[in-house]
Amino acid sequence: MLVFWKARLVLLAVPKTGSSAYESALAPHASMTVLDPPELKHAPVYRYNRFFRPMFEKMGTPHMELMAVIREPVSWLGSWYRYRQRGFLDGKPTSTRGISFDEFVEAYTRGERPPFANVGSQAKFVEPRPNGTDVSQLFRYENQSGIIAFLEDRLGVALDLPRENVSPRGDLALSPELETKLRRKCAADFEVWERAQG
Repeated sequence: MLVFWKARLVLLAVPKTGSSAYESALAPHASMTVLDPPELKHAPVYRYNRFFRPMFEKMGTPHMELMAVIREPVSWLGSWYRYRQRGFLDGKPTSTRGISFDEFVEAYTRGERPPFANVGSQAKFVEPRPNGTDVSQLFRYENQSGIIAFLEDRLGVALDLPRENVSPRGDLALSPELETKLRRKCAADFEVWERAQG
């Protein structure tokens, strides 16, 4: 999570949407960078609302605008799947080594997900709070030029994004039946991506 106090902007770090690259490029311009623990680095709207918003209000700003980047849901799950293929997870319950992408997505669509498929939900991450706290600047990951243009204009900086935290390549072919099931079970994730600035 990056806080730009003068610009009254908070960039929430949705996992698997290039947040590490934005951190590298923008950290020198940020008033506050939250890099650890992961629960705060990747604070969703509800956690921002609970911990950070009250603190900012006490410091005299009535409103910080929230920005987030979300990824097309199949691509987002593919990034998680490939990330969890990495060697450092071998033998751990969160590893996807030896599991096909179809098996991963099928497990993700279950009511009770096994550890390797328990990766959360982008729709839940950006879900508005009852008090009105919400993401007003929501961009599709696939719209990098729009994201960069917005940040450069808002922050008055020139951005050169590095490639960071890139997962290994893998077969991400998803059976049509399983994609249909995913779209039905996780409709909110597809809906929020459709709403984002693309």
